[in-house]
Amino acid sequence: MPLDTLQLDHLPPWLLLSLGYLGVLVLLILVKYIILARVEALIARTPFFLDSLIISSLKRPLDIIILAISLWPLNSILSYYLPNAGNWDQYFSYTTRVLLILSMIIFVERTTVGAIKKYSESSELLKNSRGLVTGVSRTVIIGLGVLIVLGTLGVSITPIIASLGISSLAVALALQPTLENFFSGVQLVADKPIRVGDFIELDSGEQGFVEKIGWRSTWIKMLPNNTVIMPNSVLSQSKIINYYYPVKELSVPVEVGVHYDSDLDHVERVTLEVAREVLHSHEMAVPSFEPFMNYHTFDSSSINFTVILRGKEYFNRFFITSAFIKKLHKRYAEEGIVIPYPIRALNISQEKAALFSGSD
Repeated sequence: MPLDTLQLDHLPPWLLLSLGYLGVLVLLILVKYIILARVEALIARTPFFLDSLIISSLKRPLDIIILAISLWPLNSILSYYLPNAGNWDQYFSYTTRVLLILSMIIFVERTTVGAIKKYSESSELLKNSRGLVTGVSRTVIIGLGVLIVLGTLGVSITPIIASLGISSLAVALALQPTLENFFSGVQLVADKPIRVGDFIELDSGEQGFVEKIGWRSTWIKMLPNNTVIMPNSVLSQSKIINYYYPVKELSVPVEVGVHYDSDLDHVERVTLEVAREVLHSHEMAVPSFEPFMNYHTFDSSSINFTVILRGKEYFNRFFITSAFIKKLHKRYAEEGIVIPYPIRALNISQEKAALFSGSD
């Protein structure tokens, strides 16, 4: 008998099991890293996205597959050294099948989620419904995976599928608020009254950017940097002002008042010159827009009018208004145009005349 065989026969069985298992496991892991490193180096030169996604999604499933493959020599060693310890073949067969199915589920789930994330960058529909589509896809994949695992283990899935139909009514009643939010989210995605990135105002007064339309709620980030989380069912029934639909540009009205003694034609000419200057110089304004103004009120101390400017998007209006007021105030001072303080005048002569006529 060779010396190596004699030496192996004198080693304890648990040591042989451990060495054999670890040896196969380390070898497979090394092979995995070598192959993946070379494949990643090759696909890095290609402009395609799908091959990179597949390799990225394969990393974790390959670890599980390696674990499943390493169970085969472990099964052989256990059966050889511990023949009376149990039916190793059956146990390892079930475990290997479950691990392989689990690796397939993880691979499909990661590939699907990665594809949704990638294509949502170019698809408006996927961008608005990314969270919703991702949640539904994961649920379907995991649900099918669980049914496949149960079928592999010998559990009949026909009664399970049949019971799902019977219990669906009870589940629907128990999860009525959740399902209402889910289908409201589907309605928001399909009807598209709001989209991810839109600046909106709710009927309750909150304003902000739509960050995410999920399967249960919609996240709205407000200008003070806090977030409002609205249930989809509430949002779908609310009145919403979308400042980004159909376009981001919007009018910026500015209220102004001048003294009654002002030359209104001169006021209009000066005001529009300042408005055009602001639109052409301010980075947040629309330079191609032609500003206009309308007189509308004889107020108690002034003649009031509205100047209409144009901003690139909603929150730009504050900066454009500020720049316009500063320039207009300076220009009015140069032109001698008076913006009056709120005053109340007492006409003494008229009151005296009324008093004298009453005494007669």
